[in-house]
Amino acid sequence: MKRINLFYRPLPEADRWFAGDRHLRKLIRRIVRGKSNPSGLDKVFINLCSGLNLIGVNYTKNILYNEINEEDYVVVLGRGKTCLDGYRKKNKIIAGIGLMTHPSEWPTLCDEYPVSKYLQHSEWANNVYKPFFGSRCEVWPVGINTYEWSPKKQRQQKQNDFLIYNKIRWDYKNQSEILLKPILNILKEKNLSFQEIRYGKYSPYQFKKALRNSKAMIFLCEHESQGIAYQECLASDVPILAWDQGWCLDPNRKTWNQPEIPSSSVPYFSQECGIKFKNIKEFPEALNLFLFNLGHGLFYPRKYILENLTLEKSAQRFLEIVRSGI
Repeated sequence: MKRINLFYRPLPEADRWFAGDRHLRKLIRRIVRGKSNPSGLDKVFINLCSGLNLIGVNYTKNILYNEINEEDYVVVLGRGKTCLDGYRKKNKIIAGIGLMTHPSEWPTLCDEYPVSKYLQHSEWANNVYKPFFGSRCEVWPVGINTYEWSPKKQRQQKQNDFLIYNKIRWDYKNQSEILLKPILNILKEKNLSFQEIRYGKYSPYQFKKALRNSKAMIFLCEHESQGIAYQECLASDVPILAWDQGWCLDPNRKTWNQPEIPSSSVPYFSQECGIKFKNIKEFPEALNLFLFNLGHGLFYPRKYILENLTLEKSAQRFLEIVRSGI
């Protein structure tokens, strides 16, 4: 019987001062900082496994490559080139998501290994990979855990009009001046209450608590290949006013020899989820329309997630790709 063998292997940490000190540094970080929060890529693997569990599909996780049987399916979602080190099987590979940031970083992947499908989360990201990997490219959004991220019945009214999710990644000082600060000033002028959290500086518990205390969220990020956090917000039935300026602003795009890449910060979105704006000039009008729609109950963000991005739906799509790629 064919097995699905899943592989997710983070980049190996190198020794810094003496042989084996990487293990000691890891232990010290754990003691000082506590348990680390899962990254976006970690969640991809965690949510995929959860989805397969829910639809009753058996799979293995991170077995040795030499334990793969000839008839097995092989899926490699790890980080960086090292995740395929030692792979010498003839089994075709479903690969993707975390092997590289841009295909120009590993253009020979499909020559070096028997990759039959390469996965990306959204259409705009998939379009970046097509010139390199052609028909192997497939769109596969990971599912959102709608059981964990769900609205809770509350006895008291939510205190904040907005949760501001600050994931501005590049040219932060300038973007703070031309985007973030003007937005905060407009909210203050309208007497709208808000709380701000910054990407990488909160725990899942803090995010859930902030969502439960907020009527809506303002999402500030240059672009997302999927955007698990904003979709967890939607699953919690909190609508979003999203900055979606339309282009990849990663400074590495010039070294990739692709200076203009159309993109989106909210690649999975509809009128049920909220409203988008391109820049600060569009923000006041978008805000007014958003508040009107919010006040009249015209947003249904959780419904959108339940219809499009559940763990089960994602797992079923994953199985279709795996079976078609072998």
